[in-house]
Amino acid sequence: MAKAKPFIKWVGGKSQLIEQLDAQLPADFGNWENVTYIEPFVGGGAMLFYMLQHYPNIRHAIINDINPDLVTCYRTVRDTPEQLIESVKDIEEAYLALETEEGRKDFFMAARDRYNEKNLDPIENTTLFFFLNRTCFNGLYRVNKKGLFNVPFGKYSNPTICDPETIKKDSDLLQRVEILNGDFESTFEYAHGKTLFYFDPPYRPLSDTSSFNDYAKESFNDDAQIRLKEFCDRINDAGFDFMLSNSDCKGKNEEDNFFDILYQDYEVVRVWASRSINANPNKRGKLTEILVNNFDKDAISVIVAEDIESYN
Repeated sequence: MAKAKPFIKWVGGKSQLIEQLDAQLPADFGNWENVTYIEPFVGGGAMLFYMLQHYPNIRHAIINDINPDLVTCYRTVRDTPEQLIESVKDIEEAYLALETEEGRKDFFMAARDRYNEKNLDPIENTTLFFFLNRTCFNGLYRVNKKGLFNVPFGKYSNPTICDPETIKKDSDLLQRVEILNGDFESTFEYAHGKTLFYFDPPYRPLSDTSSFNDYAKESFNDDAQIRLKEFCDRINDAGFDFMLSNSDCKGKNEEDNFFDILYQDYEVVRVWASRSINANPNKRGKLTEILVNNFDKDAISVIVAEDIESYN
């Protein structure tokens, strides 16, 4: 039976890290009662869909993102899946009927221009989001400082633009999810009782040319990373639990202790992750990422980096 999974491609998506993330949860997480689960940076939603399917004790789920178009996607998938499927099927059929690369590129550019008009109803906006996500270069989502989508055309011969089963499965799961659009700090008021926050923020770039975190017009710089850490302190002080993913600066530069110093009061674990967003295939490969948590060290199932190969 098909399972719910991300309905879009998303840079930094967590599908290939899910087992490692699961292993880092509190050892007794499955026994928590009436859990509230909060993702302030939902992105592609791989962790969300996994958690909702594997932990029925999650009774309340709240997701948030600062990207309004992404949030519209989630709400449209949740609230009007049949209309969305019909609309995405229409654009898929029109696109795939074009037999020349030039014709498809013209179609893509027209769709991108229309999407950037920013005056669309939720169905059309989400349809174009899906289309551009599946036909643009490398499946990136990137906007300029004006918030306009600017990823170029991708040369795919037969892309799957409409996946009705995934949309339906995701819609079913999202029925019990509250969907917010705003700053990550706004999620704090939704925490109550046994609450777990999972943070997957825009990653700190490992080099000047590796920044793919411009998925919103607001940049996420080191000041924002520090503000996020202070928010984690607020969560910790309130008695809630959190886990956070980010890039491992030390993996690139042994002297870069930014996160080790920033999160020195918490558990920092390094895990292996494959990355495939570099335009140069020779520069893709495995990197370490960090996972930070505030769990009781006696109540966590710790995985060390050397053991992670068995998951890949």
